Amino acid sequence: MITLLVSILNMSITASYVAVEVILARVLLRRAPRIFSYLLWPAVMIRLAIPVSFTSSFSLLQLVQPEGQGGTGAIEFVPHNIGTQLQPAVDPGISSAGSFINSFLPSAAPAASANPMQFILWAGSIIWLTGAAVLLLYSVISYLRILRRVRTATLVMDNIYETDQITTPFVCGFVKPRIYLPVGIGAHELSYIVLHEQTHISRRDYLIKPLMYLLVIIHWFNPLMCLSYALMSMDMEMSCDETVVKKLGPQIKASYSGSLLAHSIRRSGLFTGSPLAFGESSVKARIKNILAYRQPNSGVVAGSILVIVTLIVGCTANPKPVLNSPQSLYSGYAVDQLMESKTNFVGDNSKVVALIGEMPLPAGLEGAGIELKTGSRPYELTINYSMKDAPGMMKDGAISMEIFYRNSILLFSLIDNVDSIINVIADHTGQYEGVTASYTFTREQVEEQLGEDARLYAADEAGLRQLIDRLESLSVFDLGARSETKDIFASEPANRDN
Repeated sequence: MITLLVSILNMSITASYVAVEVILARVLLRRAPRIFSYLLWPAVMIRLAIPVSFTSSFSLLQLVQPEGQGGTGAIEFVPHNIGTQLQPAVDPGISSAGSFINSFLPSAAPAASANPMQFILWAGSIIWLTGAAVLLLYSVISYLRILRRVRTATLVMDNIYETDQITTPFVCGFVKPRIYLPVGIGAHELSYIVLHEQTHISRRDYLIKPLMYLLVIIHWFNPLMCLSYALMSMDMEMSCDETVVKKLGPQIKASYSGSLLAHSIRRSGLFTGSPLAFGESSVKARIKNILAYRQPNSGVVAGSILVIVTLIVGCTANPKPVLNSPQSLYSGYAVDQLMESKTNFVGDNSKVVALIGEMPLPAGLEGAGIELKTGSRPYELTINYSMKDAPGMMKDGAISMEIFYRNSILLFSLIDNVDSIINVIADHTGQYEGVTASYTFTREQVEEQLGEDARLYAADEAGLRQLIDRLESLSVFDLGARSETKDIFASEPANRDN
């Protein structure tokens, strides 16, 4: 549930930036027919519904790309592992906004087994799901009320029905949409009212509007999405009005506006998110638009199409990740990468795996997975290795512990609450009869030898380099590390000729 909430938050933030760009583009297109403004909203809908997208050097989201964004196909303003970060942080793409938001996020306590952010995310996911469920239930009930009102409607012709239970014409239905008309519509206004509703059907507005409404329910916590829904509905209705005027001629403007005013309705639960009502909201703006409508010239059409294509492509494409130059190693360690993967909890699997992956290993040794003990103290990390080539692993006739010792100390500094690190090496060379060796290091032992808390060195890259320098002068034998089978590989290899 938390993972889903984080994905929803990232989609909502991305869609918010796209919505702002669409709203600005509507200003540029204010003299163009509203169909062009209406065609911009799919960019917002795509971002609300799909968490991943293609990457392109042409992306209008380039300026708000989070730092360190990888090529995963998804933009992460809220990191997926924010619940396990020592200092939770989001990157909304605007530094000042990020600093303000992050100042309210609680820091983690190194000694705790759970991060306060995890509880906040859990509570937030419950609130989000509850809100979405209530709104969805309300909409379903409203739609059922509509169906109940029109169940006695009389067929006039084709898909047009008439009933005395409604006061304004509208389209209703998802599979076979119907046009419902109130009783008493005059013959003079019937033609353009029906044409208006038929335009909705031919453009599949009866599917587009409920889909957008469903997306708004999912992102109900974002007021900008509610505004987008209202503006999209306005553009939808105005573009239908313009189609009617275009087909029937400008002489109907006065009577058409009068009908619109006569059949106008107030937004209510009956029509929430479901039908396409003839007089639905924004009547004053629609009448002004009808009276001002003129056939656009070719230049306006060409310019509007260019704006639409540019915005839809630019807003649906993710910016290409900035490729960092290869990082230099410091005594065999990629310090910057280690700092990026630093974590407060040993249970942060992705960070821990990333840290272990950055640790240098001798030739002949390969990683073979990890095991975590996080249920209670002491918190343990077991790192499994597979020995593929014995000569690369041996030193003075026995397996060398030095590399495990140094790597473990660095892990103690970078994983705040791990208490014990166990290195398990299994023989897969066939020379030692599949023997397994285990080397255990504890935080208490390490801090006793260092004379201070190893975590102090991981405050920044300079401190981590200082710790690496100290490791050159420290000896594993001074540490007194426990080794269950420390010298097991010192014996002669098995005789395969016997």
